[in-house]
Amino acid sequence: MRSLSTITSRRPFTLLGVLLAILVIVAFVLVALNASQAGASPQQTVVVASRDLQPRIPITADALTMKSIPVPGTYPKVYFTRIQDVQGMVPLVSIPSGQAVVSNDVAKPNNALGSQSEYLPIPQGYVALTLPTSEQQGVADYIQPGDYMSVIATVSTAGKVAVKTIFTQVHVIKVGSASSSGNAGATSLTIVVTQCEAEVITWFLTYAALKYTLESYKDYAPGEKLPDPKCPSVGDAKGVTLQVIQAAYPTLF
Repeated sequence: MRSLSTITSRRPFTLLGVLLAILVIVAFVLVALNASQAGASPQQTVVVASRDLQPRIPITADALTMKSIPVPGTYPKVYFTRIQDVQGMVPLVSIPSGQAVVSNDVAKPNNALGSQSEYLPIPQGYVALTLPTSEQQGVADYIQPGDYMSVIATVSTAGKVAVKTIFTQVHVIKVGSASSSGNAGATSLTIVVTQCEAEVITWFLTYAALKYTLESYKDYAPGEKLPDPKCPSVGDAKGVTLQVIQAAYPTLF
């Protein structure tokens, strides 16, 4: 039987062994943690879609949110870090809810290419129609997208000339063509009208002379444009003849 002094003399070596074992375990844990952190991707707070985003529809601020995601250092995509940098851009592809918005998937409205350009802001039940313009005809190029104008027709029949305003509060949504840069010296105005009104204007473009006036911004009545009960859809346009125009604008004839 071992003496008490022998057991007592060996106790420091036992404690030292336990301490060394603990140090070895701690070292292994630290090495494992460092390895996992080295292999983990850094986090970055980026702009993410808060709902599904469809191509050609400009992105609104309420469709975006911020989220922290892992971003590998060698990842080629470029993310956005501010919602205002993405707001108003046009998706080139569908972007599902929860997915980060990257520069390859969106474009500025004027830079969107071909069929991926943004939809024109045409209310339901209306169409876009392009009218020819010039400096004298179109208020010296002062008409801008978002403005409202009136249309004056001049008709010459049987040796008589008559002038009449045929439309007011016509909303202009584009000036010039999609491929043109700026609107200086633009040769066209794109407006929003019903299909029935588009037929009437087309008749006047063919058989009369048109001139435009720019309305005061204080008279603008933008609001939400509801379908016209007289011509609620494209299919309600029935065609235009001289007799239809004479009945609608008797003072011109």
